[in-house]
Amino acid sequence: QVQLVESGGGLVQPGDSLRLSCALSGRPFSLYPMGWFRQAPGKEREFIATITWSDSSRYADSVKGRFTISRDNAKSTVYLQMNSLKPEDTAVYYCAVRTTSSSSRLYLNATEYDYWGQGTQVTVSS
Repeated sequence: QVQLVESGGGLVQPGDSLRLSCALSGRPFSLYPMGWFRQAPGKEREFIATITWSDSSRYADSVKGRFTISRDNAKSTVYLQMNSLKPEDTAVYYCAVRTTSSSSRLYLNATEYDYWGQGTQVTVSS
C-alpha cells in the first residue's frame, strides 16, 4: 500500500522559513518523480515544484528562488525548503508521487501523479 505522510507545516511570519517533509512507503522511493503542490481556499491546486529520480527539478515562477525541493533516497523522503515566506504562500501543501513510470521527465500537472499525501497547512501571517 502506497502512503505519503507530510509534516512540517505551521504558522509563521512573513520572511520566515519552513521545511516540509514527505515520507513515502510502499514503493521504492528512488525510482519515482515527486512533486509538491498547494491549494489555497477558493483556489485550484497549483504546482509548486517537482524532482526526478535523477535530481532534476523545476519550480513554479511564484516560488523560484525562494523554495528548494530535494530528496533523500535513503530516508524515502522529499523535502520542500521554503524561505522568505509571504502571506500569499498560505495554503495546504501536498506532496505527490508518480509511480506509473520512472522517466526522467519533469511532471508539472497534478493529473500526472498517482498518489497524494493528506496535506499540511502552511499559514504566513503577521
